[in-house]
Amino acid sequence: MPREFDAAKTGLTDMTLLLHFCRASTAIVLGALVLSTASAQEPSPAPAVEPAQAAAPEPQNDPLARGKYLATAGNCISCHTREGGAPFAGGVAFKTDFGTIYSTNITSDKTAGIGGWTQAQFTRAMREGIAANGEHLYPAFPYTAFTKVSDEDLGEIFAYIKSIPASDSKPPPNEMGFPFNQRSLMSVWNTLFFKPGVFTADPKQSAAYNRGAYLVEGLGHCGACHSPRNFLGAEQSDQAMSGGVFNDKIPGGAVRRWSGVNLTSAESGLKLWTPEDIVAYLKTGHSNRSASYGPMNDVIGNSTRHLSDDDLAAMATYIKALAPIERSPKVALDDKTQRAGDTLYTIHCGTCHLPTGLGATPGTELGAPLVGSAVAQAPDPASLINIILYGGQVLSPVPEKAWKSMKALSDNLSDEDVAAIASYVRANWGNRGGPVTAAQVANQR
Repeated sequence: MPREFDAAKTGLTDMTLLLHFCRASTAIVLGALVLSTASAQEPSPAPAVEPAQAAAPEPQNDPLARGKYLATAGNCISCHTREGGAPFAGGVAFKTDFGTIYSTNITSDKTAGIGGWTQAQFTRAMREGIAANGEHLYPAFPYTAFTKVSDEDLGEIFAYIKSIPASDSKPPPNEMGFPFNQRSLMSVWNTLFFKPGVFTADPKQSAAYNRGAYLVEGLGHCGACHSPRNFLGAEQSDQAMSGGVFNDKIPGGAVRRWSGVNLTSAESGLKLWTPEDIVAYLKTGHSNRSASYGPMNDVIGNSTRHLSDDDLAAMATYIKALAPIERSPKVALDDKTQRAGDTLYTIHCGTCHLPTGLGATPGTELGAPLVGSAVAQAPDPASLINIILYGGQVLSPVPEKAWKSMKALSDNLSDEDVAAIASYVRANWGNRGGPVTAAQVANQR
């Protein structure tokens, strides 16, 4: 939990260093980097979950076990564990336009970690974004979402964190220039954009809906990556869950821009996803609509695949209830771009995704459908560009009915070629999305 890395993973802001990336979220997931492959055909049943991957029920009578479960729902380990480091000992470097930010040590060490914190101090950090020493936390640590977590759950999370073996690892100090290193400015930001308050159930909705809302809006903090932000880095509440941007690594370790997809039921979002598709994706990384890749593999591998079936179903219930917000326009390509895209798509993509863009079904040697894909239609094409350039990485273990992993095309295609293919995919078969430029592709190299 409290992590002092900021701007770790989202598009950059002014004084706030935008939120951490998808991987640090649970519900953040979903269409996040998913080849949302909604087809114009009738949806087919979701692929069966492999027995080895079936989640155990949420623990009920063991506070430490529940605390671990809840910390897993928040995906704390992904952002607080550097490669080769002790679990939760921090030190993960996040490079931003404002400098390099390092995640904090949240082990039980009383000096390097938060072992000396009290429950009240932990609760204040989670609810108000104030550290034990009274300093403001940057909203890269999503206290703006964690403020919704209940007292009981915060108590169990804190008990679990206090049980984590101590590590005296001290992350390097953040490397931020003025004025972004002035934490006191966050008091102004909070006044303008932060609305504290514990989650309140909607009595007009079902228990499943309310549980899903609690996970998606609270511990899951999906809006961190799936909502657009204003110029000061605050989530735009009137366009919540309609797609966002963030920064994270690509294969090889370089940091690139990614786009969190539209999770609403808009045409460019998850309109054609069924609740079963959402559950299968969050549990295995594969559904009839898509396969996970990039940062989403961390989210699913470290978080959502470990959640109970009931909680995943609740999240799906809430997500499917999100009202449509459409931010991707329908755009007709000029003749030159259409012809170039058609030719390049046929050569490099048509064999697996088919000329119709409908793809095949999971478990075949063909690709996922592109018709209705939330990734293809995202307001920002960054994730689509990334998967064309760098391919997909299948999450392990691979279920029996899985999509074929896409190969990287970065060595075979010029920036102009990638832009033409991406533009073609975004503008055909009823898909929505503006054309992609060679400059946008070059930024992802």
